Amino acid sequence: MSLARALYCSVCGSFGLLLLAGTALAQTNITADSIGATSVATSSIDMSAIDSVDECMVAQICIDRYLWSLYERTRKVDTIRVPEQTKLTVKRKGKTKIVTKTFTKLVDEDFTWKDPIAAARAGMSLVDYVIGGMDPSFRGRLYQALRALDDAGLTPGITSAFRDDYRQTIAAGQKARSNMSYHGGSFRGGYGHGLAADIVSVSGETRAERWASNEKLWKSIDIHGKELGIGRPYLDRDAPHVAPIDGKEYAAHHLEPNTQQAESKAKKHQRLALRNDHNMSKRAGMARPSKAQSRPQTRST
Repeated sequence: MSLARALYCSVCGSFGLLLLAGTALAQTNITADSIGATSVATSSIDMSAIDSVDECMVAQICIDRYLWSLYERTRKVDTIRVPEQTKLTVKRKGKTKIVTKTFTKLVDEDFTWKDPIAAARAGMSLVDYVIGGMDPSFRGRLYQALRALDDAGLTPGITSAFRDDYRQTIAAGQKARSNMSYHGGSFRGGYGHGLAADIVSVSGETRAERWASNEKLWKSIDIHGKELGIGRPYLDRDAPHVAPIDGKEYAAHHLEPNTQQAESKAKKHQRLALRNDHNMSKRAGMARPSKAQSRPQTRST
């Protein structure tokens, strides 16, 4: 199924249920009973409860269950850079010396333990911490986008959603200051205001296969960002990180092409103006002053 068709199908579910929960999902076009359209492979989630509209009469509950199922089915593994020192023997000016060189090594890090520790520290269950800490409207938008990607066969998963200040301090790789994180830092509003999640594909047995699936998923998000309502603010600098495309984080790091062109032209005009001012000042300094110009001038103070 194409992504465009999947987007259409995910929006055209039970309109009646959407009216029931319209207040909770004011900024989304998704409905609750469309959750049952795709089976999610997970051993710890009762999928029959998700599939049954009777068990899920409030759309936000359906959304949270689905997002939690994607979080549960996703391996929490990341590739991080680890410095490694090696001693080498070199010859310099005829003398043998032993020097220490530092190399960067890529290793897999299992960070499954991080969210449970942060949740326990906050006195919450893991699902309430990870999923409940996100902004409700963003959860609805994320559900809509991931359902469409899932229906298109791209098998998305969630490695990280809400993070408080403590959880941010133990994050590795690209990250903002602890309280400034859009995942839910205290400066951004804290719990219930998280506006970011980390998305990967769950397909692939080997690192190479998983990476290829990830790139396919992320490329689809980049292409269909306006339809999905989410985008990658940092692109490949922090590839899994997604946020609302109409949010402050995305706007600050991902300018539209027209805006980029306008800024480029403005900078070009500014450089030309400065160059012209410099040339005019240079010519004025080289010009011979007239008698009138050489006379002392009075200045009002």
